[in-house]
Amino acid sequence: FCLLCHHKAPHRPWTPAPRHANLFADQVIPAPPSFDDDYRHRASAAAHADMRIADMPDYAKEQPPNLSPEERKRWNYQRFIKDYLRCVVAVDESVGALLEGLERLGVLDNTVVLYTSDNGFFLGEHGWYDKRFMDEPSIRVPLLVRYPREAKAGLVDEHLVLNVDIAPTLLDVAGVPCPAGMQGRSLRPLWQGQPPRGWRTAFYYRYYEYPRPHRVLPHYGVRTQRYKLIHYPTTEEWELFDLLNDPHEQRNVVTEPAYADIVKSLRSLLAKLQDEVGDRL
Repeated sequence: FCLLCHHKAPHRPWTPAPRHANLFADQVIPAPPSFDDDYRHRASAAAHADMRIADMPDYAKEQPPNLSPEERKRWNYQRFIKDYLRCVVAVDESVGALLEGLERLGVLDNTVVLYTSDNGFFLGEHGWYDKRFMDEPSIRVPLLVRYPREAKAGLVDEHLVLNVDIAPTLLDVAGVPCPAGMQGRSLRPLWQGQPPRGWRTAFYYRYYEYPRPHRVLPHYGVRTQRYKLIHYPTTEEWELFDLLNDPHEQRNVVTEPAYADIVKSLRSLLAKLQDEVGDRL
């Protein structure tokens, strides 16, 4: 059998189950390090977008009166992040119920379980909610595999994998060959601890919706293990982030002389990846 269980939570409007309505009520959830990013060292697209925690409309009717802008931003964050986490708890419970059901049927250890998501989400990073930008919180997603026959418990693999790898993986497990032209590769060798030669060392990203929702300017880029190069064609701006030295992506170094060779090689790689998927602009 193949079961795809797609939870909507924690998608907007972040309405938790009544049983979780008061979770975290007595806690203060720490804001992320980039919460107060002022976008001074980024392309203009960051300031142009309108998905700021400070201005989110979802809880406007509940806000206490006479809050300063800073107080409103932090009040919104606590209100939002607690509802978000309450929704995640419900997903956790559901996944646990599925695993318990498989165990009762006696097939748990003979079933490949993949836990992942369709996209990441800003939880206050850069003062934002939602997604769309090529920043790490938006493009990174969880990926957990449970299959005791092949996947060693606790194994952490740092290879770059994509959502297009899921379908080839499921076909591989089922013993079905991938159709010609299908993108992605089976993840099975990775969880077996035998990564194949020639695994990807970079990937291509493109976002194209504008102006709604959230006025995030169209952009595309390439990410390697260390670097991320992004192009905003509307404004002809480029961003380069050194993820080793700037993991929170707050300083665009694309014009710094020390990175000139990196920019040149990444622009060439970006064009190559665009050609591979037929997406040259």
